[in-house]
Amino acid sequence: MAQNTDATMRLEGRVAIVTGAARGQGRAIVERFVAAGASVVAGDVLQEVDGLEAEYPGSVCSARLDVTDSSAWHDALQVALSRFGHVEILVNNAGMLRRMEIEEETRDAFERLHQVNCVGPFIGMQAVLPHMRAVGRGVILNTLSTAAMTAFSGHAAYASSKWALRGLTRVAALEFAGMHIRVNSVVPGPILTPMVVREDDPTAADRLARTPLGRAGLPTDIAELALFLVSDDAGFVTGAEFVVDGGQTAGIYTTAPPVR
Repeated sequence: MAQNTDATMRLEGRVAIVTGAARGQGRAIVERFVAAGASVVAGDVLQEVDGLEAEYPGSVCSARLDVTDSSAWHDALQVALSRFGHVEILVNNAGMLRRMEIEEETRDAFERLHQVNCVGPFIGMQAVLPHMRAVGRGVILNTLSTAAMTAFSGHAAYASSKWALRGLTRVAALEFAGMHIRVNSVVPGPILTPMVVREDDPTAADRLARTPLGRAGLPTDIAELALFLVSDDAGFVTGAEFVVDGGQTAGIYTTAPPVR
C-alpha cells in the first residue's frame, strides 16, 4: 500500500480517471494519487482492478473499462460523476505491447494495437472534455514510450501506435489550452511491469537494468512524475514530454577505458 507522505495533499478534492489501473504503472499512479488526496476511478479490463476499490474504500471506484469501447468510457464517466461529482484528471495509461516483425505482422493485430494504444486515448479525451470544460480546468496525461522517441526493431505496431499518440497529445495540448486543460505525456523507458517482464522472456529484468543509472525503472518512478504533472505545481506545463528511462535515450553509453 502507498504511504501518505505528502503533507501538502496536492490533489485534495480532485477526481481522476486512470486507465490500465489493475497493475504496473497504472496501479502505482492510482495509489500515489490517493495518497495525495485524490479520488480515483480505476479503469481496466482485468478483474484485478476491483482489488484497488477494496483496498482504498471511499477513495477508489473500480470500473470495467475497455478503452476502445465508447460505451465503456461513458459508464466510467458515470461512475466518476455519480460517486465523486466531477472529473478534472485523466491518465491514459492502458496499453498493449506486441513483438513482431513487419514481415510476419497481421493487419488485425496491427490495428488492434493502434485501437488500444492510440484510439483509446482519443476516445477518452473526447469523453472527458465537456466535463473538464464545465469544471473550468483539467489535466490529461498520456503514456507514451521511448519507442515513440526512436524505433525498436520487431515492434512495428507498438512503436507506430506510440508515435501516433505522441502527435495526438501535442495537438490536444494546443486545442485544449484555451479551455484551461493541460495535456502532457510521460515517456517510460525500461520499467519493471508485468507487460514487459513476462514468463516467456526470462532475461527481461536483467536486460532492462542496462541503463546509465544501472537499474531498471519502477512503476513508482512513473507515479511520482505523474503526480507532479497533474498537480498545480506543473500549472505552466502543457504539450511537454517527460522521459523516464535512466538515461537510456540520452546518447550512446560507453564505459571509460581502463587507466594505464
